[in-house]
Amino acid sequence: MLFGPEHVKRYVETDGEVGHDWRDGVPTLIITTTGRRSGEPRPTPLIYGRHGDDYLVVASKGGAPEPPAWYLNLSDDPNVQVQVKADRFPAHARTATSEEKAEMWRQMAEIWPAYDEYQGKTDREIPVVVLERSA
Repeated sequence: MLFGPEHVKRYVETDGEVGHDWRDGVPTLIITTTGRRSGEPRPTPLIYGRHGDDYLVVASKGGAPEPPAWYLNLSDDPNVQVQVKADRFPAHARTATSEEKAEMWRQMAEIWPAYDEYQGKTDREIPVVVLERSA
């Protein structure tokens, strides 16, 4: 099973033919943030869902007490690049509001039920991130 840099490499090389469908067919995308210290592009494979025209991802880091690096990066610079299969586009990333989150969380937990377990492991409120296509 693909994970990390190898997942990104195969996904990009094959326009998602390899890597889009992850464990048990769970869909993944590639989000590329800008490193907050390095300024370098940082591609990360993430499980996603859809909410209207937007894409949703969860900043869980498996329930760790600190958020994942990609979330810290987009907190500094919300302009990201997204690849879903062969579709590559710029997007604006934002954290779902508390009003939006309940429904979005349920939707994402249906796709990856472990999100509920991850939230139970940490005092940190795990954010749902909305990726809005820019152009």
